[in-house]
Amino acid sequence: MMKWLQKSLIIAVALLTFGVITPAHDIWSNFQEKSDSKHEEGPSNDSDYRIALAEPPTQVVESIEESFIDSAKTLAYEKFGTKIGPVISDEFDQVIFPKIDEAIRMTVNTENEHRRLSISERPGGNYSEKIFHVYDKDSQKDLIRFHVRTDKRPQDGYYFNFHYHVVEDGFNSHYTIGDIYWSKDTPPKWLS
Repeated sequence: MMKWLQKSLIIAVALLTFGVITPAHDIWSNFQEKSDSKHEEGPSNDSDYRIALAEPPTQVVESIEESFIDSAKTLAYEKFGTKIGPVISDEFDQVIFPKIDEAIRMTVNTENEHRRLSISERPGGNYSEKIFHVYDKDSQKDLIRFHVRTDKRPQDGYYFNFHYHVVEDGFNSHYTIGDIYWSKDTPPKWLS
């Protein structure tokens, strides 16, 4: 019965605190000693309970950045689909994505720390340019927009032009990230 109670208590603490508050290990060792000596009774052991954050705040910011980066890569490959993704994945990972990563980190780090940022959940399909947007959850306004455009260059063929727009200039300027060559044949639609 005590094992069941102990496991239930551990699960309850984990669920209620979502891992943010870690209990002092004195509690668990004290609890274990009491359960091992079922019939012994002695003087009570008063313990100080401590509540501390499991991670310092800098790690929280880093984890937000990392979740943005992971979401960005997932959304990019979702946009590429099964036909475009395997063909351009190596060049995208080596050349384009590090620059996207840098732009996201720059946006997250320069924004007001009280701002709640999020990333859009669905890339545009067909011939739409949208890969994803980073926006403020409270105002629902975009801060940075990442796009990819299909360019046909005479005599060269088709290229994917990766770029982004920022709110500071009203999303008018293209900040080029890079180009990836497709072929002379027309590329398939996005999300295909």
